[in-house]
Amino acid sequence: MTQAAEHWTDDEVLECVSILPETPGVITVCFQAPSGRPFKFKAGQFLTLELPVPGGPLYRTYTISSSPSRPMSLTLTMKAQADSIGTRWIMDHFKPGMTLKVLGPGGRFTAFENPAEKYLFISAGSGITPMMSMATEFYDRGRSCDIVFVNCARRPSEIIFRERLEHMASRIEGLDLRWVVEARDKYQPWTGYQGHFNQLMLGLMAPDYLEREVFCCGPEGFMTAVREALAGLGFDMDHYHQESFQAPGTPGPELVEAPVPEDDLPEENVQAEVTFDIAGVTATCPETETVLAAARSAGVAIPTGCTFGVCGTCKVKKLEGEVHMVHNGGITDEEIEEGYILACCSNPRGKVTVEL
Repeated sequence: MTQAAEHWTDDEVLECVSILPETPGVITVCFQAPSGRPFKFKAGQFLTLELPVPGGPLYRTYTISSSPSRPMSLTLTMKAQADSIGTRWIMDHFKPGMTLKVLGPGGRFTAFENPAEKYLFISAGSGITPMMSMATEFYDRGRSCDIVFVNCARRPSEIIFRERLEHMASRIEGLDLRWVVEARDKYQPWTGYQGHFNQLMLGLMAPDYLEREVFCCGPEGFMTAVREALAGLGFDMDHYHQESFQAPGTPGPELVEAPVPEDDLPEENVQAEVTFDIAGVTATCPETETVLAAARSAGVAIPTGCTFGVCGTCKVKKLEGEVHMVHNGGITDEEIEEGYILACCSNPRGKVTVEL
């Protein structure tokens, strides 16, 4: 037998051996190769399933949630979205004993490709799956590690793999778990972080974040917010990695470590102009300077507190123009829609007029 044939390859279908519920709307499907061949992949990689849906086949890609250190089975953990077709078909029709054609593994979103002494894993919802695979591999090595593991969910009851990760963290040194939820469950005390992930939380969770290799996975809006938070704090984005979808050469979407998008961030060599309407003063400044800093340079007083986008003291009304604002909870979405900004964390873009 050749070396390649000693491990499973995608010329063999996979058999479902169990389906386990995780949290509401989330299941883990466990596969084995009918031939008994073990699996070989890198933690963080993905598989593409060929699903026999009506009018199909339909191709859907899922990150492997199990670890290559446990090669006799392989798990995919999936969440059904409101408009889901493939995942909903699996939840409604797929049963133990059934087989599927599977393509892969593939992808480069893996710590194996980016070795480091310290890691920061940031995920939201089912984006936790590649982080679970990587963390389990570190755990199975039996050595101490240095991983700050951040996961964001709507409620504590919706944190996928919470019990398993907490068990792992109790038996290995250096796996530091940080949960962030939008709201607590009824009648259940919650002592962790609550709200939306932001720069302030990041500084508390991982004060040495500048020294860490960052892996991020979750909805696109969430990943954009994480990138902006890191960039705003001076993080070297060469050490940032994220997982997202792009068109493949094989049928269906391919899940890869995509190039980090070029976010439209303020630039030091681009000048902006801030007009303070009531004071009748106009100040010129680089885009990297905040509206608050421009006001101080122009002799215009703006009440301030934390200067970190938390307290909301420096809230002012923007009358014209655009700003780039990365705040930490000191302003509501409704206030932003009404035109308000936080002067301490808003960078002017072009010409901006504020009501001061």
